Amino acid sequence: MKFLAITLIVHRPDPVTGVRKPTHDRFREVLDNALLAEELGFDGFGVGERHERPFISSSPPVVLSHVAALTKRIRLFTAVTTLSLLDPVRAYEDYATLDHLSNGRLDLIIGKGNGAAQRDLFHVTPEDQWDRNAESYAVFRQIWRQDKVTAVTRFRPPLTDAEVWPRPYQRPVRVWHGSATSRESVDLAARHGDPLFAANVTNPIEPYAELIRHYRERWEHYGHDPAQITVGAGTAGLCVAPTSQEALAAYRPVFESNLAFFKKAGLPVVFETLEDFAERSSALIGSPQQVIDKVHRYHEQFGHTVLHLHADASGLTESQHRASLELFQSKAAPVLRQEIPDPPFVWGPVLPTPPLTQESVHV
Repeated sequence: MKFLAITLIVHRPDPVTGVRKPTHDRFREVLDNALLAEELGFDGFGVGERHERPFISSSPPVVLSHVAALTKRIRLFTAVTTLSLLDPVRAYEDYATLDHLSNGRLDLIIGKGNGAAQRDLFHVTPEDQWDRNAESYAVFRQIWRQDKVTAVTRFRPPLTDAEVWPRPYQRPVRVWHGSATSRESVDLAARHGDPLFAANVTNPIEPYAELIRHYRERWEHYGHDPAQITVGAGTAGLCVAPTSQEALAAYRPVFESNLAFFKKAGLPVVFETLEDFAERSSALIGSPQQVIDKVHRYHEQFGHTVLHLHADASGLTESQHRASLELFQSKAAPVLRQEIPDPPFVWGPVLPTPPLTQESVHV
């Protein structure tokens, strides 16, 4: 199993202290968390894309380029690239450049994205967002694979023998499809034989398990090898401590503050108590053994081989957050790596096989 640390770069007051950091400091925190993730041995670091409050993650290629310059090993993920809002040509240019600068460490998670404010900002309607997402991905995918592209499009000017530079480093880049509830994203992933990343954050396990079952059905419907299915899944929170009592005590102020925020904002509340949240949500709150057991419980229904954790402290103190990540990586991750398989592909750069030369052929 592989592990990612992911941030959506939420920029609102700390749920416990009520203090909102300056924008500059919040970005520096993201960079520090990326360095910590690499130091602790995480396999990937992801940055979301949102174009509305309370997020400042509107430019993941820029943030990830800075992360690439500071790190050497960790793979770089988007979470998600909102292709329904973007020109696929411009998105390709940004990410092909980033892939070269990072020496082929880029993975993309694409998705429709959520939120009426960002739809309005880009003049995207609820009725056309799915068609935009599918068209943008088709063009993006074609550009990554072909030196010259011709495409008849509805939502951007058509392309005729278009050349887009730079040409790619990874050929092609690996693209995951992120989905919270949408079967449209799942079907798009299955159709192209691409991996799926289930959000797995807001609700109990059942709707996400149903979505992943649908993905597996569509995968086989499109004639792909079931052995090549790859699923990733998110988590709703993280607090690992030597005992469950210590973990619950550390996380309780965070949960209670978030609960009050949801109620004040009129947002739906799924879990009324911390105990219910720790038991029935995907949050990993407890001792290392409890975390191992919960990941296995989800794996039984998801069959996932990649898991993302929160890169941000999200209300814990910096020392609590670091201690939680360290304990996860030292006690839980080694067991899960051994007991749950890795994805059925090479985790490193996807590079073209060099042509055979006379020197490379051995008789």
